[in-house]
Amino acid sequence: MRIALYQPDIAGNVGTILRLGACFGVATDIIEPCGFPFSERALRRSAMDYAAAAMVARHADWAAFLAARQGRIILFTTRGETRLPDMAFHADDHLLFGSESAGVPGFVHEAADVTVRIPIAEGLRSLNIAVAAGIALGEATRQTEGWPT
Repeated sequence: MRIALYQPDIAGNVGTILRLGACFGVATDIIEPCGFPFSERALRRSAMDYAAAAMVARHADWAAFLAARQGRIILFTTRGETRLPDMAFHADDHLLFGSESAGVPGFVHEAADVTVRIPIAEGLRSLNIAVAAGIALGEATRQTEGWPT
């Protein structure tokens, strides 16, 4: 299982997700470009003392990510066809989240094996990306019995 972030905009969210990945023993793929300067220093600052435990793979663009990945791409989007409670995860899935400001472009939607939405209260737009990643990873980990020992 991996978390993948498509062109993230907010360093603090990336840091939170890297911490989440470190705590769960899950790698995070960063698909560039980012909406902020992403360097080793920025990584240490945003992930704080969890940066050393975070497993991060940086990809120059979408094509580089596709070339490197194995397993299904599970795109989390407000337009997802499958509700999270109805989703069946596999241990080698990539849980993909779009940028905070723009989501993902059409070609990324088309490349996804499954699109998933996290049900929220009517009239509200979306969750924070780090919160959504935590909910998604928690459910995927529960289903695949991938909790850290």
